[in-house]
Amino acid sequence: MRDEVRTFVIEQLADMNYDVEDLDDDTTLGPSGVDLESLALADLAVRVEDRYGLKFADDESEKLALMTVGEFTTMVADRAAADGDDS
Repeated sequence: MRDEVRTFVIEQLADMNYDVEDLDDDTTLGPSGVDLESLALADLAVRVEDRYGLKFADDESEKLALMTVGEFTTMVADRAAADGDDS
């Protein structure tokens, strides 16, 4: 599941015109990494929510910006798996 989420996130970043060439699991989503601004981070969050049926809290955006790609994809995969267990 984590690999699927990672692939999806990278595809979405490329679709949003971000350079994903040298992106790896240690690349941060915010400054000094992918460098997503708040609107772009919100766009990515909405795309992930729509794809995996998740909901991020409004106050999570700052936390997401500090995450690495690996941390973000692991969190999404874990939440998606937990939501699947609840159904």
